Amino acid sequence: MNSPVDSDSEDFDFSAEGQGDTALENEARFAGDTGTLPVPARRVLVRLLQGPSLDARRHEKLWEVFKRYERDLKSRLHDIFLGLVVDNEAKVAFTRQVVSDEVDVPILLRKQSLSFIESVLLLFLRQKLTHSEAQAERAVVDQLEMTEYLKAYERSDNVDMSRFGRQMEGAIDKAKKLGVLLKLPGADDRFEVSASLRLLFPVEEIRALTEAFRRHLPVDATPASEETH
Repeated sequence: MNSPVDSDSEDFDFSAEGQGDTALENEARFAGDTGTLPVPARRVLVRLLQGPSLDARRHEKLWEVFKRYERDLKSRLHDIFLGLVVDNEAKVAFTRQVVSDEVDVPILLRKQSLSFIESVLLLFLRQKLTHSEAQAERAVVDQLEMTEYLKAYERSDNVDMSRFGRQMEGAIDKAKKLGVLLKLPGADDRFEVSASLRLLFPVEEIRALTEAFRRHLPVDATPASEETH
């Protein structure tokens, strides 16, 4: 996934949107503009390139424009060797680097490297999302729940507890920057897990990752989320 420049607010003025499709198509262009996409569609394209994702819950107006021009946007992304991943049920979309055996693809997006603790947290959030979706509930998690889960992965011989605390805080901050954790209004320490994580961690990968991370646990430790199952 590309480096995030995302925010929780809509960056663009869609004041013309209530005036219908014609107003959208005719939004003012800049001098010497040779682009062929309508300006609103270009705004969506910029959002997709900024990353980490386009989410209808945070970007409702952008999502409406995205669906209107999805085919054109996909074509533009293919022009620069990027794929478009879309989950219409969850209403999220993001770009992904094209990988091909037939074409020598120049790399535009660099993969995000994750530390062990960051990977553990993302897997925990993915499991939380899966469980909540099965219960037809929103996947809500708080800061304490995440840190309590991560503590199970602290090495038994660790003598620098403050350093591990910083690593946990850094993992949570990374999840926010990736757009995986969406801050809930009026709550500083409660978040909703974005449905985009479903696309980043497909179901078939979860078991293998879970087993790999479980092998790193101390013998007498069990993550909090597994104690209740």
